[in-house]
This record gives sequence, C-alpha cells and structure tokens, in this order.
Amino acid sequence: MRSGTLKATGLGSKSFEGDEGVALSPRRQLDFECPAHHRFSIVFSDEAQLPTAWDCPTCWATAVRSDGVTSVAPDVKPTRTHWDMLRERRSVAELEEILAERLALLKAGTIGPNAYERIAIAGKRKAG
Repeated sequence: MRSGTLKATGLGSKSFEGDEGVALSPRRQLDFECPAHHRFSIVFSDEAQLPTAWDCPTCWATAVRSDGVTSVAPDVKPTRTHWDMLRERRSVAELEEILAERLALLKAGTIGPNAYERIAIAGKRKAG
C-alpha cells in the first residue's frame, strides 16, 4: 500500500501551477458613480473597448463613468415606410392611374375573391 496521499480533483477544473512568472495583460481601472452616489471600480484590459455605463452592484441603477466620458449616439437613419419606398418609385398621378386600372379589373371580376374559380368555370363552359 502507498504511504503518500493522493489529491482528488475535478475533471480538469483545477491547476496546481503557481502564479510565479505569469505575465498579466496590461489593465486599466475605471471608476463609476451611480445616481445614488455609490462609487465603484471595474478593472478592464487595455485592449478592451471601455463602456460608458455600468450597472451599480449595490442598487442596480445605471452608473456613468467618473471621468466624464459619455457615449456618442450613432447616427440613426430615419425609418422608411412602405409608402416612402413606393413614393420613391412612383408619383401620385401614376399611383392613381394604377388604382383606377385595378379597380376596373376588380369590378369586371377578372381579379379578386373567387376570380380563379370564375375563370375556370368560364373555361369549362367554352370547352363544353
């Protein structure tokens, strides 16, 4: 039997190496203050994109950076509706003309509900 003891570990979850000789990446500490005047610091990598707001760990309000840096709102394109896109392609006069044509076809029964059935019945009458 062995005289020594064995250490039990999880499946690859722990390392027995020490922190000696490990070079950490450059870091930056960023201070935040929430509306309730709670102050806290978060450490970020120098390579990370720094946020302008962070949730306060005490009251969960949105805290802003203490150094005064604020976010710049990105340029937002105005929302284009279907009507806007249609008006880019057609004038009001053209749209009125198309509407008149479609209404005439609808009244004649060429288009609309059950139009295909009417066309099929008319086709059978001609064939028979």
